[in-house]
Amino acid sequence: MSRLPLFALAAALALGFAAGPAGEAQAKGCLKGALVGGVAGHYAGHHAVAGAIGGCIVGHHVAKVNAEKAKEQQQQQAQPTPAPQ
Repeated sequence: MSRLPLFALAAALALGFAAGPAGEAQAKGCLKGALVGGVAGHYAGHHAVAGAIGGCIVGHHVAKVNAEKAKEQQQQQAQPTPAPQ
């Protein structure tokens, strides 16, 4: 068996644990995506590893986008509203 799928899975999981402003959310996104993708890949022709890799990548991206949106909303709420003159 080729070690390439295992290496790719390890690399995808490492992306999920990358340090950053939303590192925890991205890690959770990767793990959730890998779980869902692995199950879907298993039932779609025994491609669980490929599904897990794809799911991790998608979950990582979605978590990153959601974290950025949450950060923008916090910044908008923190800005004081100008008093009417």
